[in-house]
Amino acid sequence: MNLKNVAKKFEDKLKKIKVVAFDLDGILTSSHVWWASEEVGFNRSFCIYDGYGMKLLMKAGIKVGVITGGNSVSVTKRVDQLGLDYCYAGNEDKRSAFLDLMKRYEVQADEILYMGDELFDIPLLKKAGFSATVPNCCDEVKEIVDYVTTRTSGMGCAREVIDLVRYAQGIIPEQEAF
Repeated sequence: MNLKNVAKKFEDKLKKIKVVAFDLDGILTSSHVWWASEEVGFNRSFCIYDGYGMKLLMKAGIKVGVITGGNSVSVTKRVDQLGLDYCYAGNEDKRSAFLDLMKRYEVQADEILYMGDELFDIPLLKKAGFSATVPNCCDEVKEIVDYVTTRTSGMGCAREVIDLVRYAQGIIPEQEAF
């Protein structure tokens, strides 16, 4: 699949995007958690491609962050390490976080991209200007989103959506000559 061609299909929606919000578990992670210790809590594994893509969007002026029902040291450490613009964690009712994003960054709902995979993500997926999910989520979510990735949870699925935004908005990382 050529993502540049896919981006053209959604170009009208993707060109408007100024804020990108990702669910964490099941999108930025494989959805598997394991108990690390009392100090760390539940741990997660992240895809490096997604992180680099987020940095590309932020460098281009797009606000990027996480809205997640989960919360642990691994969540805050990854958000801090990437330097994300925001993180709302620990509440499965994500509607207030979405409304806060609109107010904080002075954007309309159609200027926000949201990527989620669970039933409690549906209100945000329906409200966002562009919505995406993964192929391994429940049918109710797949039925309402704009785009279902080819990559699965925690395996570069966020980067796939990031690249759609990049192609639609002409965001090309600078490559210095060697």
